Amino acid sequence: MSGLKLIVASKASPFSYGVLAVAAQVNAVKKGSVEIEIRDGKNLEGASKPAASITYNGEIYETTNAIARLLARLNPEAGLYNPEDPISSTLIDQWLDFAESKLSSTDFKALDATYKELNKYLTLRSYIVGYQATIADFVIWGTLRASPVFARIVKTKPESLGAYLVRWFEYISSLSSAEYALTAVQKAEKNNKGSKVADQGKFEIGLTDAMMGKVCTRFPPEPSGYLHIGHAKAALLNQYFADTYKGKLIIRFDDTNPSKEKTEYEDSIKEDLALIGVDSSVVSHTSDFFDQMYELALKLIKDGKAFCDDTEQMTMREERTARIPSKCRDNSVEENLRRFAEMAKGSEEGLKNCLRAKIDYNSPNGTMRDPVIYRCNLTPHHYTGDKWKVYPTYDFACPIVDSLEGVSHALRTNEYRDRNVQYDWMLEALGLRKVTIWDFGRINFVYTLLSKRKLQWFVDQGLVTGWDDPRFPTVRGIRRRGMTIEALKQYILMQGASQNTLLLEWDKLWALNRKIIDPIAPRYVAVLKEGAVVCNVQGATAEVKEHPVHKKNAELGTKKTHYGPKIYLDQEDAKSLEDGEEVTLMDWGNVFVRKIVKDAQGNVTSVDLELHLAGDFKKTKKKLTWLTVDEDATDCVLVDYDYLITKKKVEEGDEVKDLVTPESEFKYAAIADGNIRDLKKGDIFQFERKGYFILDAPATATEPAHFIRIPDGKAATMASKADVSKK
Repeated sequence: MSGLKLIVASKASPFSYGVLAVAAQVNAVKKGSVEIEIRDGKNLEGASKPAASITYNGEIYETTNAIARLLARLNPEAGLYNPEDPISSTLIDQWLDFAESKLSSTDFKALDATYKELNKYLTLRSYIVGYQATIADFVIWGTLRASPVFARIVKTKPESLGAYLVRWFEYISSLSSAEYALTAVQKAEKNNKGSKVADQGKFEIGLTDAMMGKVCTRFPPEPSGYLHIGHAKAALLNQYFADTYKGKLIIRFDDTNPSKEKTEYEDSIKEDLALIGVDSSVVSHTSDFFDQMYELALKLIKDGKAFCDDTEQMTMREERTARIPSKCRDNSVEENLRRFAEMAKGSEEGLKNCLRAKIDYNSPNGTMRDPVIYRCNLTPHHYTGDKWKVYPTYDFACPIVDSLEGVSHALRTNEYRDRNVQYDWMLEALGLRKVTIWDFGRINFVYTLLSKRKLQWFVDQGLVTGWDDPRFPTVRGIRRRGMTIEALKQYILMQGASQNTLLLEWDKLWALNRKIIDPIAPRYVAVLKEGAVVCNVQGATAEVKEHPVHKKNAELGTKKTHYGPKIYLDQEDAKSLEDGEEVTLMDWGNVFVRKIVKDAQGNVTSVDLELHLAGDFKKTKKKLTWLTVDEDATDCVLVDYDYLITKKKVEEGDEVKDLVTPESEFKYAAIADGNIRDLKKGDIFQFERKGYFILDAPATATEPAHFIRIPDGKAATMASKADVSKK
């Protein structure tokens, strides 16, 4: 039981979001450090009627700042406040005072100036002080979250707060500790407890037997393909815990199968890790330990804990299923050593054998039924060449290298849970240092394949352009489609260390991405070429004006907007017009619709408009994007995608070839304003009223620029266009 108990009044106003988030962060690093009780009521007992209190060494602390400082100072490993660093601690103290004196005001004018001050300060900062969240972030966030003034503004007019303040606020809100603070009361009421609701945040579990500064994790990809979003979760979790405990992360390439592996994949994996912000400066290879593992295999044989087996593969599989011992199981140590030597030579006899651990052929756990730990492979290894003809299996190599390399915690998905006892057996049988296994739920998405083999099939069949195809769930694929590093990291860490294997929708990930790019995405205009309607604008003259490229973020600069007597409208917009009505042309003003001409099919062929700049845009129902017909109009191609498969959840027995979406790429010729000529590959922006896009292929002498539409997370755009079960 912890020595600290934080009590928070459930109906206090303002509510103590900040101290709850601080306590949750402390518990995330050191499980059970703070016991938390949510007590029903508007305030707690005491002369000052506090909203929260904590008692330590007979002293009672009742203010937000006092509680936050106490928790942070008593738990320095949380990295929330370092009194030994006079500069950072002084800055944090200043910002705590700022929250107490300025943000707690109810004077709207004073708060407006305070919000502007905070927004300006956060222009080039992700955190209030330093490069990670401190008590300053959580206390200021909590004060803003509890403010009815801020709540109203952030909901109705977030642009008035400033893009940087809103970005920071939403980011802190997405952290698991802040999420805990937001849901603690509801969970307490739901569980009918009113007390002890600690450790309910996603990362408030902590690593078993973890010590600050001594945690070492590893991410062990096989260099035989590209990283997908499932790998990204594993990599980010390993980095998260290494950083949280001020430890080390090793990127280890599991290169034990020379038939599949290539050096080029190592380079691509390092690039993919860099794309998601994972440090790969500490790199090793399982092949670095081939000599030690060979000697350890000999030790197992000599100890009578391994045997060579020449049973045919299918028969061996049947025997393991039926729990029948192999005919070779009781061969002598000498015979096993002789056969293993033949395996090492890659001789004809050796190729017929494999080496199996002698554990328990009758075990109810299939992974313990004398698993294969070495097999022959004559393919030259991309590092060791033809030195070896035998290679360890993953089940043998992983625990050994983890132990030899100093890994303290082996994080892996819980699909390996049955193998945990096998992992421990290997270390115990070889007398090696024990490693703590810590597992988490695998991440899966609807309409998505994460199997490397199945994704390779799409590549081989020419159904995609490569491993970076925007329809692929690879890191490269989703990045190419406009996913930001920040959104991916936030989403993965929001999923946290859940033990549940869930089938997730893509909408929340893309919606989170939209929140990140919206404040910083420039705004341009495009009109679809097919059916584009040329409109005559009476009273208009040719001119060029400067406009903000983003109305809510002046710091992004300006763009040139061309005006003239002829403009393009989308066919869909033109069809919506009615004779005599007044509509608004965005960034120009109001016009009256004087004449609409249609062909026999009902398509609009021309429209006559009359400028009415004195008109009130607030009174019109239609706000239309448009483009002047002049040399500034630039051809481009808009690209959109559907899911690669038509089934939401792929089940065992499903044939991938039967699930392929007949058409999953859609290209639309368009005309855009000339500002797009200045964009560079990878730039993200918004075509107003059409969505967010990323420049995938800049224009060439023969091809216009290609822009990929970025999913926005909204239900209508995230639905499968080809799923027959939805129709």
